[in-house]
Amino acid sequence: MPEVIDTKTIFSLLEVSRSIQKTIAERYKSLYWIKAEMNKLNHYSHSGHCYPELVEKKEGKVVAEMRSILWKADYQRINDQFRRLLNEPLRDGITILFQAAISYDPLYGFSLKIVDIDPTFVLGELEREKRESIRKLQAAGIFSANRKLYFPRLPKRLAIISVETSKGLSDFFKIIERNPWKYKFEYTLFPALLQGDKSVPSIIRQLANIAEKTEEFDAVAIIRGGGGEVGLSSYNNYQLAKAIAIFPIPVITGIGHSTNETVSEMVAYQNAITPSELADFLIQKFHQFAIPVDEIQNRIIQASKKLFEQEERLLTQFSQSLSWNAKTVLTTHQHNLTTSINHLQLFSRQSLKDRQTLINNIQRLMQLADPKQLLKKGFSITKINGHAITQDTSVKAGDEIETILYDGTLRSKVTR
Repeated sequence: MPEVIDTKTIFSLLEVSRSIQKTIAERYKSLYWIKAEMNKLNHYSHSGHCYPELVEKKEGKVVAEMRSILWKADYQRINDQFRRLLNEPLRDGITILFQAAISYDPLYGFSLKIVDIDPTFVLGELEREKRESIRKLQAAGIFSANRKLYFPRLPKRLAIISVETSKGLSDFFKIIERNPWKYKFEYTLFPALLQGDKSVPSIIRQLANIAEKTEEFDAVAIIRGGGGEVGLSSYNNYQLAKAIAIFPIPVITGIGHSTNETVSEMVAYQNAITPSELADFLIQKFHQFAIPVDEIQNRIIQASKKLFEQEERLLTQFSQSLSWNAKTVLTTHQHNLTTSINHLQLFSRQSLKDRQTLINNIQRLMQLADPKQLLKKGFSITKINGHAITQDTSVKAGDEIETILYDGTLRSKVTR
């Protein structure tokens, strides 16, 4: 009972707590379906219980936060459902639809007791995010930007975004380092998280690091091991897909799954189902260059053999019909044979020299096509709202424009 002191009715903290407990128990008697983001699962292995942190965000800001309880038996049942349907366990950083009882305890405070989680809702949320990312990329006109880039004839220098301990990365290295044709690759590893909410900023940060020195690389490879739909959800993120789509050099992916292509894979220059398949793609590029060279070499060898055989037959014929001037005739044919050999050697060297000249010309064309070379000569690129200005009618007084120079950026305001 409350005390009365100096006409003031005073309640103890326990009395207030029990009153709240009773009110909530009378008001919330049913189970409710609730949607929220599970910021952290908080699974304790020694007890088997979970204490999920639930949040709701609007425009990236947390507008509601609540703690909850998921007892061991319920967690095991729900986790088994996730593994069967999504091929991976219940984890942090996903939006869930769950059934819970609302309760209040005088000692532990307000909480939600989770009794069920719908794994099919998680799939629906992933598909919704995927469709929205595709729509925004297409609306911005950048969905196919990376796939339209020139891919080097010999993609020798690779910037690799992966986890050093990834099995997928290990499989990739085994194939490119042990290829029987002895093709040599150069690569630099840019470590990043490849799963969960933190994977998006981690991969984007490494793409930004690579963008500062794109002249050192022919392509970027994003490599990870296998995973289920939820584990791959970050690759449907719009910001990550956009960073890949607008990257200045080709981005190739091997993220280890065979179902449901992610948006990041869709916008990449080349998508392989597995890291091993991605390694085969790169080796095939070397094949496409090496095979014609090998064919030319074989043609030269065959032509040489045929020429030697013809000369040998002629020599045999002449030797059989030797007369008093046999020595003179033999000397003449020996001279012809020597001349033919010299011509063949010159032809071989010239053919190889022509191939080298072709390669050099291609490299020079690639350098000339580099936008940085044009900027270095004094040209500039003027943009408004991120888009290049091609005619004055697209600009009006008061607009802010951005001028990109070889070394720096100017921002101006149009007065007329």
